[in-house]
Amino acid sequence: MVQNKSAVFLKFPKEFPIPGEHFAIQTKDLHADLKPNSVLLRNLYFSLDPYMRGRMSEAKSYIPHFQLNQPMNGNGVAEVIESKNPAFPKGALVSGMTGWEQYSVMPEGFVSQLRLLPENARTSKKIPLSAYVGVLGMPGFTAYSSLKIIGQPKAGETIFVSAAAGAVGQLVGQMAKKLGLRVVGSAGSDDKVDYLLKELKFDAAFNYKKNGTILENLRHVAPEGVDIYYENVGGETLEAALECMNTHGRIIVCGMISQYNTTTPYGIRNLGHLVAKRITMRGFINDDFAKEWYGDFLKDVGEWLEGDEIIYKEDVDEGIDGSLDAFVGMLKGKNFGKQVVKIADL
Repeated sequence: MVQNKSAVFLKFPKEFPIPGEHFAIQTKDLHADLKPNSVLLRNLYFSLDPYMRGRMSEAKSYIPHFQLNQPMNGNGVAEVIESKNPAFPKGALVSGMTGWEQYSVMPEGFVSQLRLLPENARTSKKIPLSAYVGVLGMPGFTAYSSLKIIGQPKAGETIFVSAAAGAVGQLVGQMAKKLGLRVVGSAGSDDKVDYLLKELKFDAAFNYKKNGTILENLRHVAPEGVDIYYENVGGETLEAALECMNTHGRIIVCGMISQYNTTTPYGIRNLGHLVAKRITMRGFINDDFAKEWYGDFLKDVGEWLEGDEIIYKEDVDEGIDGSLDAFVGMLKGKNFGKQVVKIADL
């Protein structure tokens, strides 16, 4: 028996979740009496993602909401420390849906959702373990698959990426550049804009909080219009993108983080452009594309990382105790890059 520290969901928030009221860190005894085909994990890294805010709502969605008074879960990297499942032996490193906690008992029905990490995951100097919840995990696959399938990019087109310095946006921009697109992006600070321009080599970028409205900024960086909009923000940014879209443009709806923590959602006033400009606007979840595209994703992005052809910035918070504040900070745009919690060393 060991003490297990977990993030426990307590109450459905209406706006921004408050640590201690809506979720809290609790310590309880862990009883690891493993059933057949189950495993015990020691969690190493845990991913904080905007979609998790939707799991704090009672509204029906594509993924069940967190259970009250139970530990929360999400994408993580972990080490198998006890196993009754031959597919996941003791000592193996895995990624998948783990607990927002120090240790997780994974019953048979959940073990099937785990993936074994490559044999060199322990020793690779170029690919940290945290990458498997980022560039080689859900955010990376999100960017790779949706850009190709929904975006249908063509060399010479212009793509606009909102939240472009975030977990998904920074990858979409770089992948679009590799495909020959002109890439413009928006972010919430001058430091993030400098990162987009100087390190990721975006063609243009702007701080949406400065120098006029979002629409004015977008028109300035994309004077010939936008062919693909990668949507991470919603609200006024979506409205501005619709105004600037070219005929037969495509909008890839990944998320709308500006609308997750408000009781007064922004009303989009120019949806008529969808008809007049014959715009395709499509949402998705990763499972839509995983069967067909996951193998190509791991091969291509893995090679890009090994060859230093792609950059990926992480914002790593140390220790589970500060993870709740880190999560709220991410929802408010305080993170710079993929938000990750390091729970333990390997």
